[in-house]
Amino acid sequence: MHEIEQYEEYVGGSPEAERLIFEQLSRDLLRVQLKVKERSGSAAVQRTFHAKAVVSVENARLRFHDDLPDALRTGFARPGAEYPVTVRLSNASGVRQPDFAPDLRGAALRVQVGHHETHDLLMTSFPVSHARNAREFVAFAKAMAGADSRLRKAFAFFVKLPLAVGWSTATRMRRNVVAGARRTVRSLALETYWSRGAILWGHAGPVRYQLRPAADAPPAPDPSGTDPDYLRRELADRLSQTNLVFELCVQRYVDAKRTPIEDGAAEWKEEDAPVLPVATLTIPRQDIATAEARAAASRIDQLAFNPWNTTDAFRPLGNLNRARKVAYEASSAHRLGYRFVTVEPRRNAVLGVPLRAVFRAVDRFVPWHRLPTRLGLLNLMAFRQTLRRYNLIDTDTHEAPPAAQSAPGPISEELRARRTYDGSWNDLSAPRMGAVGSVFGRNMPPVYRPDLFDKPNLVTVSRQLLHRDRFIPATSLNIIAAAWIQFQVHDWVDHKRHPVGEKSVEVPLPPGMTWQNTPGGGPEKVMRFAENEAVHQLGQPPIQFPNTASHWWDGSEVYGATESVAKSLREPDGRAELRLEDGYLPNGNGAPLTGFRDNWWFGLSAMTTLFAREHNAVCQALRDEYPQMSEDRIYHTARLVVAALIAKIHTVEWTPAILATKTIDIALKTNWQGPPKTWLDQLGMWLLEAHDLGGIPKTMPDHQGAPYCLTEEFTTVYRMHPLIPDDFEIVDHRFGHRLDTLAFKDVQGTAAEPLIRKTGLTDTLYSLGIANPGAITLHNYPRALQAFERDGEVIDLSVVDLARTRRRGVPRYNDFRAGLHKPRIRRFEELSSDPETVARLKDVYRSVDEIDTMVGLFAENPPKGFGFSDTAFRIFILMASRRLQSDRFLTVDFRPEVYTPLGMDWVERNGMTSVIQRHCPELASFLPRTGSAFAPWRAVQPVGNHGDADRD
Repeated sequence: MHEIEQYEEYVGGSPEAERLIFEQLSRDLLRVQLKVKERSGSAAVQRTFHAKAVVSVENARLRFHDDLPDALRTGFARPGAEYPVTVRLSNASGVRQPDFAPDLRGAALRVQVGHHETHDLLMTSFPVSHARNAREFVAFAKAMAGADSRLRKAFAFFVKLPLAVGWSTATRMRRNVVAGARRTVRSLALETYWSRGAILWGHAGPVRYQLRPAADAPPAPDPSGTDPDYLRRELADRLSQTNLVFELCVQRYVDAKRTPIEDGAAEWKEEDAPVLPVATLTIPRQDIATAEARAAASRIDQLAFNPWNTTDAFRPLGNLNRARKVAYEASSAHRLGYRFVTVEPRRNAVLGVPLRAVFRAVDRFVPWHRLPTRLGLLNLMAFRQTLRRYNLIDTDTHEAPPAAQSAPGPISEELRARRTYDGSWNDLSAPRMGAVGSVFGRNMPPVYRPDLFDKPNLVTVSRQLLHRDRFIPATSLNIIAAAWIQFQVHDWVDHKRHPVGEKSVEVPLPPGMTWQNTPGGGPEKVMRFAENEAVHQLGQPPIQFPNTASHWWDGSEVYGATESVAKSLREPDGRAELRLEDGYLPNGNGAPLTGFRDNWWFGLSAMTTLFAREHNAVCQALRDEYPQMSEDRIYHTARLVVAALIAKIHTVEWTPAILATKTIDIALKTNWQGPPKTWLDQLGMWLLEAHDLGGIPKTMPDHQGAPYCLTEEFTTVYRMHPLIPDDFEIVDHRFGHRLDTLAFKDVQGTAAEPLIRKTGLTDTLYSLGIANPGAITLHNYPRALQAFERDGEVIDLSVVDLARTRRRGVPRYNDFRAGLHKPRIRRFEELSSDPETVARLKDVYRSVDEIDTMVGLFAENPPKGFGFSDTAFRIFILMASRRLQSDRFLTVDFRPEVYTPLGMDWVERNGMTSVIQRHCPELASFLPRTGSAFAPWRAVQPVGNHGDADRD
């Protein structure tokens, strides 16, 4: 093994550097597939190479020779061992062209050793590759993509290829291709096929292998110049009379000069590395025209052959082979509809450059929100393009160098048509992407400064800049808007905490101050709370954290994020509905039984109860419309519908309510349903972002260059606790009478469910709908949350928010701005126009570069109509559309075949107002006539004394 590693040289100097290069090359190959599809007029994406199968069979056998040399006896290569083999013989081109067209030929074998052990052997009918390495291989593929005529092939060979790789390299590649492709091929049964790259053969070391026809193979007639399928007809005739027999042979590695591993264009000459027969491949006599044979061929055409479908003892070697893993996985996923490629139209790419440059200049003088509406929309489009290019950082741990794997099995039909419980399999080509346990991403490089964790003192920051002296209302919203965003955050993000007392963060207190860290505990000189569980990587700081919710917009706050929780929330008799007791969430030892119940209060209970009822309403509608549908299918379809409805409400109702400007309203509705139908708006989108012309749900999934996940910066900007009031009025919706006035402690935790049952959902929603939440600003953090009992500890949540942001490596405010392409501030006065705030900032921080991110976001003067800062909004510009764009169930599979026609209509027709009216019809007259349900409702004027209202 030591000698093998000596001759495997990684492009870029390391496995990780090479992986990044290969990732880009794989993306180039996907574009080649699309180009070939467009040029050929095919309805589907084809294999990048070897598109046309000549014959495919599942019943071949590979038998190792009894006299197998001792040195080659390893792993599955044992004397007399025999295995079933799937065989695919093909033409090499990525275009389905006639058999008489000049081409190489290929052989793919899948040797089935056991249930979990397979070995894919891939070969081509020429001893060397036209490419020395992966870069040359992809450059050739790009140059030749769609070259389906003599003129296009000539242009590709003599113009595009030399421009890509240089004249001498292009000449050598062209010579190899022509030498292999111009050979007369009478029968694929008479061809020899070479691996061209090396593999490990256990303790025997590197080998190249080849498949050569048996010496006594019958001859073939002259090839046809007119029959496009003559090779298949010849094999069909041959197989109808006799077995097809090949001999599997190997050549053993000698040295780096005569038998190079990294150079795929170098031949291993037989005089240097003799050919050693090791096994016999037999394709038995059969009729390949029967229905059974055709079905087998169709199944084989769906297989994804990959030389890395093997074991470590037989892993592929060399640059070309290492590239093949990621390239073949991407190509087969694209072909099978597991992965999607969005190619930016040339006009969009060309016009996007001056668009971004113009608005970079404009932004120095006039911010986007002060521009006329259409210019503001163009500016937002330019922002989003810039952010997509520079602010999506891949934090996944990737395989480098590549490793052997078992051949993937077929994906179940259930996974294609329903959300999984834990968010896996949303991206069928990367099953764990966005699932429970996958790490949070980054929108900018992390800044990990343990020396600044306690500077300035966190408690001082909280008391001086966050503490609520008096309630500052957000008069354009109601408290339902505050409950809604917590309802959503419960779906999106959850950093797991260590058990209380196991591993804690200790925050020093200012002189003379003490803190009671546990209910009933004694005073201490430090504030203590449970630390988050980090993903520890060797040599890296602990700033990667898993999400215990899924990253997808999948309604997990209602349904749960594990199979056991989800099933426990359903009716016990197997019905599709969620369990409710008299219309309310069932009780589980003082806490509600639902998907996510941390930080529980009655506003959160109202949202969860409302959408649990909505789920059940969808279930009944589906059952009535489709009486043959199973209860399990009804449940999963209803979950799809409710999750999509929630995403729509957030996109086109909640967000325009909290960012109340005409520009944002148009932009968000464009995200969901496409731009306004005016010719100018349609033209602008066609010129600059044509893919979104019909709205994101009508596009293909697109991760914009990094695996999908939510980010630590996203978590930071959604710290919106100032929305929560410290006290609440419970009001009767019929007569306007105040039923009670309660502090936050009286509506949260175990008090929430008894309260909502006593009050009723109708009066609860009415009480929340007519009252204002707090404004997201400094000096407005809820007092109740600054001495908050949770899971056996007493915390100041404002201090926890600040500490988490510092410890997770989120840059401080000024660096955060700069990371989002905003100018840095130089003076405290640039952050706030309030003299008192400026004075307090100067007291707490030594310089503007020390300002905590949350403090800076709260201190900013937001654009007119905005409920939070423009800097926070930039994260939203990027991530709001990405949460839709990456999700298969909100793009390519947002269709009647998956959701049912009724489900699609339900999402289309409904919104927050109709959901409330369906379950609380008495509230219809109180809801805003023209605004969203998140704007303040009309309050009834109290008349007389009618006593307590009936509860629903």
